[in-house]
Amino acid sequence: MQIRISDDALAVACGADAVAHRFAEFGHDVVRTSSWGMHWLEPLVEIDGIGYGPAAAADVENILAGKADAIRIGRIAEHPFIAAQTRLTFARAGWTRPLSLEDYAATGGWGGLKQARALSAEAIVEEVTRSGLRGRGGAGFPAGIKWNTVRLAPGTRKYIVCNADEGDSGTFADRMLMEGDPFMLIEGMAIAGLATGADKGFVYIRSEYPHAVAKMRAAVRLAAPLIAPFEIDVRVGAGAYVCGEETSLLNSIEGKRGEVRAKPPLPAHDGLFGCPTVINNVLTLAATPFVLAKGARAYADYGMGRSRGTMPVQLAGNVKHGGLFETAFGITLGELVEKIGGGTANGRPVRAVQVGGPLGAYFPPALFDTPFDYEAFTAVDGLIGHGGITVFDDSVDMAAQARFAFEFCAAESCGKCTPCRIGAVRGRETMDRMIAGERTADNLTLVADLCETMKFGSLCALGGFTPYPVMSAITHFPEDFDARGQAAAE
Repeated sequence: MQIRISDDALAVACGADAVAHRFAEFGHDVVRTSSWGMHWLEPLVEIDGIGYGPAAAADVENILAGKADAIRIGRIAEHPFIAAQTRLTFARAGWTRPLSLEDYAATGGWGGLKQARALSAEAIVEEVTRSGLRGRGGAGFPAGIKWNTVRLAPGTRKYIVCNADEGDSGTFADRMLMEGDPFMLIEGMAIAGLATGADKGFVYIRSEYPHAVAKMRAAVRLAAPLIAPFEIDVRVGAGAYVCGEETSLLNSIEGKRGEVRAKPPLPAHDGLFGCPTVINNVLTLAATPFVLAKGARAYADYGMGRSRGTMPVQLAGNVKHGGLFETAFGITLGELVEKIGGGTANGRPVRAVQVGGPLGAYFPPALFDTPFDYEAFTAVDGLIGHGGITVFDDSVDMAAQARFAFEFCAAESCGKCTPCRIGAVRGRETMDRMIAGERTADNLTLVADLCETMKFGSLCALGGFTPYPVMSAITHFPEDFDARGQAAAE
């Protein structure tokens, strides 16, 4: 009997290796696959399409004896969490073996690269531009414009850099893709190389992702003959949040301190080692094989407004059904949290969700009708960011969360610019006084002024985006701030 179990880092952390070992002891053929993304069910065991999860080694005998109804979830592909998705980037999730070239080719792999090789660089860029694909790392900048800028930039050498420094808390889509479908990222980078004239690429991964590093290195070795003359190196960073910023990342690859560079010049003109460089996130590059293979229209038909295609949304925090849910833009925030995520894991009411990582805005349930769309989120002073949604129940202290934003920025700042380096520290100190009930109104005004300075004066998004969680907490949850002043007065 063939037993399918994911070797994704989260599944392994939940005990997948022990479950797999136990099945092997009974003489069964255990196949390690990519993850379906239903993290609350890991380790998830699949036998003839039927899932059992979360499974423990002690459950193996009951599963084999047909006595595991308590953890039997039925046919995985028909599970509501999977059936409700539109999977373009994660179409192979759960189905294929991550390092199997045979599986990748059998499921349409290399089709995008084959099509790209038949086109001119200009035509490839045009296809990506017409697809409406925007950077999935957080900025949402049109990928086609960035590629075209590098294509047209003068230079004897150009580079493709994949930003795999996934530092946002509650996000894991980059890691899942690198561990589960690494050839798709490699194919996307090779396509970007053809489009821009680059023959060298780098994947920059944080050291906290050892499984992803191992998978990418192995996949790069296996795929090298198929993408030649394009070459890829995997570089491992120490895990500094600011190294997810594109110019800090370039410095890190060059062996320098991970500090941001003032812009201009843009990396598209003067990037890695002074050469024109495309820097895209994992999900952005991994989306391009579909665009080339199926055509720009097929991708652009999904989504709403200027947000085209799909977004792998990551549900985390205090949520009942945590995991990866890929969907077309336009679904509402409330649907994602309440319907897909199932509300909180502990059953308490949802009070807030933070969208876009530790520097994303907090949303109250009153804004749950906001469509998941770049412009719609901007209209309510929020960010989609990397697509991470972290759920909090009604016990959360939003003043403490606002303080955490300053504390996080202070810890992760590279120190290059004053608004970020000093502003974050002064913000944390001011929040401490406010939380202590000291001159609440005056300190809130000071925090607002400080946020204005950081937003418009910082060199990069670390300092520039810290005001989002702070000000959204103050705006949408004023009772957590005002009450402290009242309590102190009494």
